[in-house]
Amino acid sequence: MGKLDGKVAVITGGSDGIGLATAQLFSQEGATVVITGRDQSRLDSAGLHSGGKIDRVRSDISVMADIEHLCTYVKTHYGHVDILFANAGGGRPGLFTQITEEDFDFTVTTNFKGTFFTVQKLIPLMNRGSSVILTTSTLNQQGQPYVSVYSATKAAIRSLARSLAAELSDSGIRINALSPGLIDTDQARKVGMSEEMIEQSNAHLHTLIPMHRSGTADEIARGALFLASGDSSYITGSELCVDGGWAQV
Repeated sequence: MGKLDGKVAVITGGSDGIGLATAQLFSQEGATVVITGRDQSRLDSAGLHSGGKIDRVRSDISVMADIEHLCTYVKTHYGHVDILFANAGGGRPGLFTQITEEDFDFTVTTNFKGTFFTVQKLIPLMNRGSSVILTTSTLNQQGQPYVSVYSATKAAIRSLARSLAAELSDSGIRINALSPGLIDTDQARKVGMSEEMIEQSNAHLHTLIPMHRSGTADEIARGALFLASGDSSYITGSELCVDGGWAQV
């Protein structure tokens, strides 16, 4: 028996990295999984990697019509949601003095606004005992250069988990935040960092992380499984940091 047998899970940003690793693990644990992503080709590739066991819906959380389409699709095909992993996000790093209004709006809309309304629209499909997991970041509590807007949106998501845990407590729906540290995914490449820049950055950051390495998408997925399953049945409003101790010591 799997820890998620018979459950329906929706994972935004599930076409690669943390989202895809989590989708594969949830599927192995018995869940029916629906993933979303902006890029259809990445979604198609994710389907191949999953052996065709994971349903896919092209959806961009920064577009309200796409969120509505996702909700309609899930309601029509599955009727309800037991687990929502609001994982999709992104940003445009840069010096504070050089961030444009367009950069600001893109990051805030993609991260905070998109996460907020994804949860709002899917909550009506969730019943008592369901679990919502919001992906934040250890940057929600660290001061780092070049990521002022990104960090602020991740802090907002952490705050949202607290607020929703209180507001939805009577519904029996648990809301928690999952906070990755430095994880080995393609995120840095997506924002334009070269391989040399990534190597130099990692070499420096590994000296600051007590475990002296980057984490893996699979390690984050196991954290998400804990928050999604009955193993965390008495946990809500909390933040699970999976960061090798980076923001903890």
